[in-house]
Parts: sequence; C-alpha cells; structure tokens
Amino acid sequence: MARAATTSDVFNAIAEPRRREILALLRAGERPVTELAEELGMTQPGASKHLRVLREVGLVRDRKVGKQRLYALDARGLRPVHEWAGGFERFWNESFDRLDEYVQELKQARQEE
Repeated sequence: MARAATTSDVFNAIAEPRRREILALLRAGERPVTELAEELGMTQPGASKHLRVLREVGLVRDRKVGKQRLYALDARGLRPVHEWAGGFERFWNESFDRLDEYVQELKQARQEE
C-alpha cells in the first residue's frame, strides 16, 4: 500500500522503492496508470497513490487523453537529488582512480612474469 508523503520533499518521495520503479518506467515515455500498475504487479489504486505523491513533488506530470490520464516523467524535479549526489562525485572519482592504478599494477605484474 502506498504511503502518503509526509512532506513535499523529493527525497522523501523517492525513498519509496515503488515510486523509483515508476520513475524508471516513465523514462521510456508517457503511460497510463493501468499499464504502470500491471507492469509493477500492483493495484491501480496503489499505483495512483504513488503517482499522486510523485506529481505533488513535481516528478511526474499528467494529461488527460480521452477517458484516461497519461503520466510522464518530469526529470527537472530530480535536480535537488542530482545536486546533492554531485557532492559525492569527487569521492567516486578518487575511488575509480585508485581502482585504475590497481588494475595497471596488475597488468604490469603479469607482463613481468
């Protein structure tokens, strides 16, 4: 069962794994809630609750087409997450640099054998 967001904070919204799954599915384009629910193996009301939370924090937008409503990703809402995670980029780059040095040492050791 979908939990309501306790704040309008994007971090709180994406803390829920099902909401992240919905966002991942919407990367491919607009989809109606019925398709999202079916693909995720959840009820339509459950998917709708997650979509409501995502819409409230600006990660999803919707539009009505005939009798159904199509949902689309609005990745601009992920900017705060990107900016926060970007603060750790130096850590990862340093880790990859150390890994690259280690791999180069292993290659050289093999060539010397």
